[in-house]
This record gives sequence, C-alpha cells and structure tokens, in this order.
Amino acid sequence: MSSITILYKNLLQRHFSSAEYLTTKVRQFQHQITFKVDERINFVAFKIFITIIMNRILYLIIGLFLMQHVIGQTDTSNLVPQIILPSVVLSESDFEGGSASTDISGLLQSSRDIFVSTAGFNFGSLRYRMRGYDSENTMVLFNGVAMNDLETGRASWSSWGGLNDAVRNTEISNGITTSDWGFGGVGGVTNILARAGSYRKATNISYAASNRSYNNRLMFLYATGMQENGWAFALSGSRRWSQEGYVPGTFYDAWAYYLSAEKKINNQHSLGIIAFAAPTQRGYSGISVQEAYDLSGSNYYNANWGYQNGEVRNARVSNYHQPMIQLSHYWTPAEKTKIQTTVYHWFGRGGATALDWNEANDPRPDYYRNLPSYWLQRGDMDNYNYYLDQWQNNEESRQMQWDHFYFANSKNLATVNNANGIQGNKVTGNKSKYIVEDRRMDKNQLGLNINAQHQLNAKTRLTGGALLTSAKTRHHKRLADLLGGDFWLDIDKYSDQEPFQITNASQNDLRNPNRIVKEGDIFGYDYYANTNNARLWGQAEMKISRFELFASAEISYTEFWRTGNMQNGRFPDNSYGDSEKNTFLNYGIKAGATYAIDGRNYIVANAGYLTRAPYFRDSYISPRTRDFVVDGLKSETVMAGDISYILRAPNLKARVTLYQAQMLDNLWVRSYYHEDLRNFVNYIMSDLDQMSQGIEFGAEANLSPTLSVQAILGHGRNVISNRPNVTIAEDNNATLLAENRVVYLKNYYVGGSPQTIASAGFRYNSPKFWFAGVNGNYYDNAYLEANPDNHTAEAMRLYAEGDVRIEKLLKQRKIDPGFTLDFFGGKSWLIKGKTILLNVSVNNILNRKDLVIWGFEQLRTDLNDPGRFPEKYSYMYGTTYFINLGFRL
Repeated sequence: MSSITILYKNLLQRHFSSAEYLTTKVRQFQHQITFKVDERINFVAFKIFITIIMNRILYLIIGLFLMQHVIGQTDTSNLVPQIILPSVVLSESDFEGGSASTDISGLLQSSRDIFVSTAGFNFGSLRYRMRGYDSENTMVLFNGVAMNDLETGRASWSSWGGLNDAVRNTEISNGITTSDWGFGGVGGVTNILARAGSYRKATNISYAASNRSYNNRLMFLYATGMQENGWAFALSGSRRWSQEGYVPGTFYDAWAYYLSAEKKINNQHSLGIIAFAAPTQRGYSGISVQEAYDLSGSNYYNANWGYQNGEVRNARVSNYHQPMIQLSHYWTPAEKTKIQTTVYHWFGRGGATALDWNEANDPRPDYYRNLPSYWLQRGDMDNYNYYLDQWQNNEESRQMQWDHFYFANSKNLATVNNANGIQGNKVTGNKSKYIVEDRRMDKNQLGLNINAQHQLNAKTRLTGGALLTSAKTRHHKRLADLLGGDFWLDIDKYSDQEPFQITNASQNDLRNPNRIVKEGDIFGYDYYANTNNARLWGQAEMKISRFELFASAEISYTEFWRTGNMQNGRFPDNSYGDSEKNTFLNYGIKAGATYAIDGRNYIVANAGYLTRAPYFRDSYISPRTRDFVVDGLKSETVMAGDISYILRAPNLKARVTLYQAQMLDNLWVRSYYHEDLRNFVNYIMSDLDQMSQGIEFGAEANLSPTLSVQAILGHGRNVISNRPNVTIAEDNNATLLAENRVVYLKNYYVGGSPQTIASAGFRYNSPKFWFAGVNGNYYDNAYLEANPDNHTAEAMRLYAEGDVRIEKLLKQRKIDPGFTLDFFGGKSWLIKGKTILLNVSVNNILNRKDLVIWGFEQLRTDLNDPGRFPEKYSYMYGTTYFINLGFRL
C-alpha cells in the first residue's frame, strides 16, 4: 500500500471511525452553514462558508481519486473498515465509455446533468428557480433566434408547446459557461436545433392521456432527413384538449404546427425556412384565500367560472396565436468555419379575457365583502349566517353569476348625450353593467441574427455573432361580450367625478369622447410598446495542457418608448403619440476555467459581470394611461460566480457546485386595487438588490447494468440584500402617493420558490425492454412574497410599542415543507421493424392535496386589522398521471 493511501486511510479513520462521530460532525457542519433571516451575510461570512465546504470537497476528491486507482490493486477492506462498498459489475460498454481522456469540453453543457434535469422536471410545478434566478437570466433560442420577450426578458415555452418531438434536439449551457449561440445570462443558454437537415429520417405518431391541464394529446413528426437531391423536410403537429382540466371550470384547446425545409445548394451553402406556432385557448384557474378553500371544501376552488344556461363558462380565457417565420442561410466558407444568418418575423395575437363592471358591486364570489368573515368582523350576524350558508350549501352562489349579469344588463335602460363626441347625438339602450373584455398584447417583431463559429487551431476556438431586433407590441382592450346589453360607455370608472356627471377627466380618449363601444371595438387603453435592441458578442475557448479556458464579452444597445393611440382625459399631454426614448448602453463579461485532475475528475470555476437595461414592462408607472417613467431609471447589474467539482466515472457521475450571485438595482412593479382610494394603484420598488448563494449536488450511479440510482440536493439562500425605495402612484392621478419611501426588507427571503430541494430515486432497466423507477421529492424553505408597504416607517407609526399587530405584519410567512412520491415506467416492442413505445408517469402517488406550492401577501392591506386581507395560496395537484403510446414507423 502506498504512503498516500496510508495517509488517506488514517484520515478516513479519524473522520469516519464511528457512526456517532460522523453524526456529530454532520450536525456541526449543518450548524455552520445554516443561515438565519436576521443575520447579516457579508463577504467575510461567505468566505468562511466557502472554506468549510471546500474542506469537505477536498476529502471527497482525494477519496474518489484514490478509490478509482486503488480498487483492484489494494485490499480495500483495510482502507476503510467501517464502510462497505457495493460490488460493481462492469459491462463492455461501460469500459468503452470510461476513457481516461482529458478532453473536458461540454461538462456543464449537457441536459443530462442530473441536478438540472431532476430539478427542472420534479420541481417545476413548485416554481423552483435554480440558484434563485428568474427566467430572464436564461437565454432561450429557437434555431439561433432569441425567444426572450423584449418587454419582460422572459421566454415563454408555450410558444412551441405540443411540439415535443420537433424540439427534442437542444444544446444547453447551464449557468456561466460557454455557448455557441449567444452570450446569454447567468442562468445559461438553451438553443433548440430545428434545422430540417439536422433531423434523421423518422415518422412518429403518439397519443397521450392525462388528468392534468389537458386530458388528451395527439402528436406526429415526419422528417425526411437530408435526401440525395439536397432537400430535407420536417413536419410536426399536435392537438391537446380537455373539456375540464384538473381544476373545475378550466378547459384546454391547443393546436401546434411546425414546418422546416432546407435546400442544400452545395457543400458551402444551404437555405432553410422554418415556421411554427402553438395556437392555444385555455380557461384559467384562480388563486384565493384559505377561507374560500375551506368553505368550498376544496383546495382547488376556482372563482373564475360559473353556469350560464346550465353550461360551464370561464371568465378568464387566454387566447394566443403568435407564429414565427425564419429564413436562414447556412454558409461553410471553409472546413473549420460556419456562419448562420437568419431573418425572422414574429407576430400574432395574445392576451386573456376578464370580467369588468361599472355602476355595480364587485361580482367575484371570493371578493372579501362576499365572504362570511367580512360580516363577522363587522358584527353583522344576519349577513354572516347568510353568506356562510350560501358558501357551504349552494354551489352556484360561490361561482360567477352569468345569468344575473345578463338579467342586470337587460334592465339598465340609459341615454348617453353627445355620444361619440357629436353634439346633440343621443343614444338610448341597455347600457351594460357587466362585460367581458379581451386584454390584448399583439406581437410584431422583426429580427436579424448572425452566428459564426471558427476553429482557429487544434487548441483555440472562436465564436460570436450579432443580434438585431425591433419589436412593436400593441397593448389594448377589445370588448369581447356585452352580456346581453346594447353598448358600453368608454369612460374611466375610477376617475374623480360627481355622480351622473361626465367631464373631460372621465374620458379614456379625448379624441373620441362619450364613445359608444360595441363588441369587437377597442376601448379603455391602446398603446404600442416599442423596443429596439442590438447585441454584439464574442467568445474564445482555449485548451492548455489540463486546462480548458474561456472568455466571453458582449456589448448591447437598447432603446424603448411608448406610442399612445388614445388621449387620456387625466393626462392629455402625456398619453397620445410618441414619448421620449429611453436609451441604454450595456456590456457583459464572463470567463471560466476547467482543470482536469485526470480523465474523470475536474474542477470548474466561472465568473460573470454584466449590466442589463431595464425592461419596458417595469419602467413605466402606468403605461395604460400615460408615459411617465420611474424616476432615476437605470440599468441592473448582475455579478455571479460558481465553483464545481465534477466526477465522470464509468458507473458514477456527480457534481458539487457552490455559487453566489448578486443582482443590483432591480425594479419590482405591481398593481392592485386600493379600497379606500377606489382606484388602481401602482407600487414600484426601485434600487432593489438581491443576493443568492448556496450549494448544488447531484449524483447518479449504475449499481449494475440494469439498476441505477440518483440523488440531488439543492440548498440556497435567496434574500433581499438592501433597503429599497418605493414610489406609489394612482393609475389616473399625477400626484404621487409616496416617493422615495424606504422599505425595510433587508434579509427577507425572496418569495415564490422553495430554496431547499432534495430528490432520490432508482431506475430499473430490464433486458426485456421495459423500465420502471420511483423518485421521492422533498422541498422546504419556501416563503410568501412579502407586502413591502407593511415594512415601512410610515406603517409602524400607527402602532404603539409592543402592539401585537407589529409582529403579525413583519413576520414573513413560511410555506410548510412537503414530500411527494412519483413513479415512472415504460416498455418498447419491435414488430416487423416498427417500434411501439409505452410510457407512464404518476405524480404525487400519496395524493397529498394539502401542499402549498406558492402564495403571496396581498398588497391590499388594512393596518388597523392586518387579517382583513389574508394571504392567497395555490395548492399542488393530487395524484396525476400521464400515459403516452407512441409509434415509430
């Protein structure tokens, strides 16, 4: 036995000589890395945290390194007497895959990373955000074209929903690392390869049954592969539908289509076209307070629907159809050089319907005045007993009263004077009190993308490109249904006006005063969100001995402005026409190094620093009514770094990563109805800083040729790291309710996502072409998004010292931890050269319906009675299944 082996044996005996000692050390370690909300985490503390973790990782590196080199040469029973190592059976294919090559390209660029794939699949329904990053920190591309919305920074995967077979081929770069397709964000880059020539010849047809959002799915893919005549075609489509999903009152009706064609002109030039979209209509479910769930007897109570003439009708229906068409030129000027140039057009309608009302009370059944608790607080026992009885014993009373809306609209005879701005013009008819409006966001975007890749020599590779984008999104409302009335009057119901008096300030559009609105007409608000963006980026990769290095940089220019199509009566000089342009010049740099200890063990370190222009959606105080921007609008700064140990052995793959990120000068914008002001209020937090730090661990091991196990653990701390400022403004009032008000949220958790997750499971692959597996999943440390207004000096002035309401306001609500158990399995058959595939997954086998997955504190508040507007929650579905039967012809 070598001296280093003896040294490590002594080290192991010292640290793992007894179960009692091991338990003690684990508890000490947990105590060292456990963070408390009220502790200030500074850079010194983080260095201590890094030192502790790296100390443990060092033991792991040495141990794994020695075990790989000593097993088979040394009596391992003497190495670690207290540890029983499992016997490992290696197949020929295992040896073939266990090369000791130090080629380390793509270590963190694979979707097969066990932590990324498991966290995304098993915890997606929990809104889990890896490393605390929102989706705008990840760049998503479709055939090299960025799909992140310029207004919000986020990519909507529903834009190609239902095209699973067509979008399976992806290149994924996780975190701060290299990508052939863009600089990206600290969350990484994902590119869906959809070029027709990249598909192999295939004909796939499948049918799926489920009890989730939809019940049925039909899907097909046909691809020719590159043919001898130089043509390649790929065609895919699907239909997903259900009359009612898991939640009552919801429905699903979605189609999808995809067409890709490519003509190879010669070895240097190819031309391609791609067109795809996923037209979808679906009825939304709502989120409510616990009282509504308890009274209805279900944690899936949905206030958005009711019966109309005995038929189910949902007031909140999304309707999207936004096709994209791409034209690409693929050029290979030299053997080691590739250039792709793509122009595209992205367009179409989007939005969702909602109920609106005027000269009537809020008709939503879970509106707080329609709940028994409201009347109990007022001491009105007659109304309390009435509403309690209705909620508990009358299903229709706790749903939308569609028949009542029609009745009320048919009995509201009214006359509008000077209708449509014409003096003396009178219009008489039934003026609707209730309507269904369609809140539209219609996209019109043009772009050019150039991507170049060049292998300079055997050790150096260069990539880069340019992206030019111009987007013009039209935000407006259309009247979808008058609900039996004759017309709707286009005035601002929240404007300050005397009863039965309509003034200029009441007009949504002074250019069309007293406008009579019929079904299909635009009303309320109408403006364009204009955004232009240009990016230039480059990347260099170099291999030096056992090191692989990269550096990447990007410079970008962004401008955006508002174009109003209506002249609002409260803001006649700041609502119509083009606003001033907001311009930003930004940059980003990132670099990383991978060191190959040998062909199986690697150390990876990455760091990035970038600035990012604010998004249109967050920059305007009330874009529906005016062009006022947030005072002191500036770019956001993002700093992030990570360090990883990676093991790639024939039968064991593992990764341990430590990370930290800071995001400075964020904007946080919300709108809500203010009960006392009887108006919508915009709440804008600026200069908001967030810090995220933690650890990720993932491992998968083949215990035999047929049995594998996997486990992941993610623990982070994602908190607000400063005291931001807040501006509060009414929708239709230029006077600010608050400006530069300090919000004391430092060290409060960022809500909306669990910060601790763990999953473990196994998979059995039978030689007879079937497989089955089970996963157990645990989550914890999820918090409700706090109401910032409760954390101000202005709010605390209302209370005397020691008031019990102070703790109720300041304590951040934590969601209870949860555990779920999932099953998956499948089998394949080969019949006359054709393959039949059956896949089954069952989630939440234990049927836990009491697990809260998301929630928030309402911005609407009553400081005298903090419980008047309680938190809202969303619950995990009970047991759900997905069964897919596929045919490969």
